[in-house]
Amino acid sequence: MGEWGLRMLLLTLTLTPLRQLTGRAWISQLRRMTGLFALFYISLHFLNYLLLDQGLDWSFIVEDVIERPFITLGVIALLGLIPLGVTSTNGWRRRLGRNWNKLHRLVYPIAILGCWHFWWQVKQDIAEPAIYAAILIALLSIRLYGRYKKSR
Repeated sequence: MGEWGLRMLLLTLTLTPLRQLTGRAWISQLRRMTGLFALFYISLHFLNYLLLDQGLDWSFIVEDVIERPFITLGVIALLGLIPLGVTSTNGWRRRLGRNWNKLHRLVYPIAILGCWHFWWQVKQDIAEPAIYAAILIALLSIRLYGRYKKSR
């Protein structure tokens, strides 16, 4: 579930550069849906951890979150995604105005935390987390280059 959540999150971040590259405006309409899919899969991943892995033993869960940094990163990322999911409606976009864009830029550090969470969770073969991290670095680099180019 966590890997699918990360994939959906990276797919969401891929849509804007893809729209810019192809000139197809309809691609932007997929961002909300893929972002909500990412939240859905990541929430299932967390519920799996809470119910199946830990049996809702809250004292152990709190201890686990505090003592295992990769779990801490995952929880922080999930907590960051929740407001993005809640405010993804048109109504919230109108209510928040310009602040909506500022809030939804949290997706970038959340994606970094997601990749970091996966990297630290893997014990030996980091090839797969490295691929996700490389994709994220490429996507963030494209955005930074676009901002640099736009400022000039």
